[in-house]
Amino acid sequence: MLPIVKVALPAADELMPALEKTLYSGQIAEGEQVYEFEKQFSEKFNIKNVLAMSSGTAALHAALKLCGVEPGDEVISTPMTAEPTNLSILYCGAKVVWADIDPQLGGMDPESVRSKITDKTKAILCVHYAGYPVNLAELKSIANQHGIPLIEDCAHALGALYAGKHVGLVGDYAIYSFQAIKHMTTIDGGVLAMANPEKMEEAKKFRWFGMLKGVPRTEVNISSVGYKYNMNNVVATIGQIQLRNIENVLQRHIENGKYFDEMFAKVAGVDFAKCDANAEPSYWLYTLLSDESEDLEKALNAAGISASKLHRPNNYHSIFDGSKTDLPGLDKFYKRLLHLPCGWWVSDEDRALIVETVKKG
Repeated sequence: MLPIVKVALPAADELMPALEKTLYSGQIAEGEQVYEFEKQFSEKFNIKNVLAMSSGTAALHAALKLCGVEPGDEVISTPMTAEPTNLSILYCGAKVVWADIDPQLGGMDPESVRSKITDKTKAILCVHYAGYPVNLAELKSIANQHGIPLIEDCAHALGALYAGKHVGLVGDYAIYSFQAIKHMTTIDGGVLAMANPEKMEEAKKFRWFGMLKGVPRTEVNISSVGYKYNMNNVVATIGQIQLRNIENVLQRHIENGKYFDEMFAKVAGVDFAKCDANAEPSYWLYTLLSDESEDLEKALNAAGISASKLHRPNNYHSIFDGSKTDLPGLDKFYKRLLHLPCGWWVSDEDRALIVETVKKG
């Protein structure tokens, strides 16, 4: 089967010597390799004030706490995402408030967000689902109007652009994931970015037990709860090597995505996700839309192509029963949704077979 997701690792002759050097350096926990990875990531994507974390989920938990989210507060979020997005809100003891989604995109509907704001709302958490940027201009306008921080979950969207800049630069906070099957993996890991550099010290304490690295343990005073959310040097070494080739990986996702857009525009009975004019997707997954999604899934699977909905809307889980609400946009999108392989491993022949299989229906 042509897989819907696949792990991308550098060539062994490039990766293994670098790993061996780090592993036997005597410095394998958080140290200079982590700080160098932060620097390189920041420069590569022109994203300032970044901290490397143990996972994208850890970065998201940190972002929520830096927004001041506490038990009893509300966070407006989307159910169309991987579960960690919204479980991180529960880590804070806050209530998830579902905004509906745009059924053409799968991302947050700004007007739904506007209607869900209360005096308990402490953050708006948007997701660039499957690598397709949401309407950031409108969401940021709403957030600013109400004095509420905007968090961008960019876990699926490394390399995606909004208004000509990488996603993550509009919100007050942004997170990125380097989990196994993302555009770029470090086995596991993530990055937290923040617009306000004055939040960096607080964030550093949060990722390391409430303490600052480099200060002697006999001199520190823990005044707030922190976690062991730091990245280590081994993971950071993988990240540094990955950054050398990430443009090629991202470009192939984008080339395949644009090819599918062009081809499926000519096929009756199917549609595909579309962003606003300011956005350029990075197509972590290709998002096909069809009233016949179940039949197309079976046909593609029979042709040796993995295709599925991949994620389950988070509001289907009983742990979020306290957030139940009608979400007609989500219902329409999820019924029509079918994700297709779109990544660096999809050859020209593979993508032609996918299009031909969808044409046959």
